[in-house]
Amino acid sequence: MDSAEDSSVPLPFRRAVEGLKKARLRSGIEIDPTKPPQRLAPYAYALEAAVVDDEDDLADGRLILLHDPSGHDAWHGTFRLVTLVRAELEPEMAADPLLPEVCWSWLTGALDARGLTYGEASGTVTMAGSHYFGGLSERRPATQIEIRASWTPREGVGGVPDTAAHLSAWCDLLCQIAGLPPAGPVDTGVVSLPQRRGPHHP
Repeated sequence: MDSAEDSSVPLPFRRAVEGLKKARLRSGIEIDPTKPPQRLAPYAYALEAAVVDDEDDLADGRLILLHDPSGHDAWHGTFRLVTLVRAELEPEMAADPLLPEVCWSWLTGALDARGLTYGEASGTVTMAGSHYFGGLSERRPATQIEIRASWTPREGVGGVPDTAAHLSAWCDLLCQIAGLPPAGPVDTGVVSLPQRRGPHHP
């Protein structure tokens, strides 16, 4: 079920969704609700976002809030956050063999920097290269990096996690992979990738 306003929806889930909607995000991020997956949990809510510079999307992603009132053995909780984040890299940056480890540290670092407690974090960092031919041969080779991850936000008052703070941390990750510096009081001490153009598709 993806309707967070239905009175039959558990109150903790409705409050968690309200937290997402009330989060104050930095400028340059365009975010909108989108249709969530139907089979991952009894209740789900999803957002998609992009870091935009003029007409360029520097990075984009999707964040899904899942809720199972009965709890989930693998989650060790009743809520779960699932994400996909991706951006296009310059070839010289893509050649760094430590880049996947660094990108994963950006996720955990963004959560830690905002003082959030969480558990059961897992995911993958994938790099895929593209070479263009024929009518697209004038394009430079491109490498896209993709982070797929999930974690269990620890529940606070009323069994509701601080979803607004988790969304803000996720946006920090999105901006970092886009090459933007940290904004506001949060500074992870990690250098972002240089700002670049992408991801664009034919």
